Amino acid sequence: MIAQYLDKQAITPLLPMQDCILVMERMFRSLAAGECLQPLRNLMWLPDKSGILGMMPGYAGGQEILGIKVITIFHGNGALGLPSHQGVVMLFDAKNGTPLLLLDAAAITSIRTAAASALATRLLARENASHLAILGTGEQAEQHVHAITLVRPLTAITIWGRNEMHAAALAHQLGPHHKIPIHLASSAQEAVEDADIICTVTASPQPILMGEWIPEGAHVNVVGSCTPVTREVDTKAVLRSRLYTDRYESLFNEAGEFLIPKKEGFLNESFVQGEIGEVLTGAKPGRTNAADITLFKSLGIAAEDLFAARYIYDQLNA
Repeated sequence: MIAQYLDKQAITPLLPMQDCILVMERMFRSLAAGECLQPLRNLMWLPDKSGILGMMPGYAGGQEILGIKVITIFHGNGALGLPSHQGVVMLFDAKNGTPLLLLDAAAITSIRTAAASALATRLLARENASHLAILGTGEQAEQHVHAITLVRPLTAITIWGRNEMHAAALAHQLGPHHKIPIHLASSAQEAVEDADIICTVTASPQPILMGEWIPEGAHVNVVGSCTPVTREVDTKAVLRSRLYTDRYESLFNEAGEFLIPKKEGFLNESFVQGEIGEVLTGAKPGRTNAADITLFKSLGIAAEDLFAARYIYDQLNA
């Protein structure tokens, strides 16, 4: 049997951001209830370190969800006019193993990553948070603006990127879709100085956000890095924050934001406040007061991709 393949153009209308936020909520509740098998991703580096092949399987009992995401990450692709993340999500029938659907992984990853950040923001940011700072100018920057506007009443957006032309192009692209003033910052520090919500969505292997810059009471979504030796925020940013994640095992094995401060002797596993699913279910507290800095470290797990893929499949077969 040859399963149907859906490209980005087919996926986008079937997975609106608002719907995907609800799908991510369902997924995190299922994860917190112990219904998901979620192994760590397996990463194979090319010998010259130019790219990675990642394999991310998963299963959700009772949801009839079984599948795997296979993705490549080549950060040098920008110069070639290609996306850095490419691959496929393969969805199978959980009862008999029959292939059901093949989907463009880049499209699903783009939407579900921002949806997960929006869910974390809904749970952890102050109710009156209204100023969003985006550090980064790629597709995730655009998607995070779309997602965060759905969970908080934004009145200002500030964008910073290393390439000023890319930042200006993103602001121009976002303008017609959001009736919110969009500002460009000349530095990351300037971008976050008055921010209530901060999203780091870069490919930087070194910190671009320093803890001393983060305003009291802000919520931070740290999205771009996903290996033990890379991080977008420094140790002080983590230590000043109440730290949350999508999955403990991923954080403890893959996140430089956690592993580097741990190696430095500043924290251990008990420092982590909880998984997003635990906050959803009330098993762990979220923000405790308006002055808290909350930080969601997003690693991205296969369950996010597979729940999104199953939602799309169900839409097609409704």
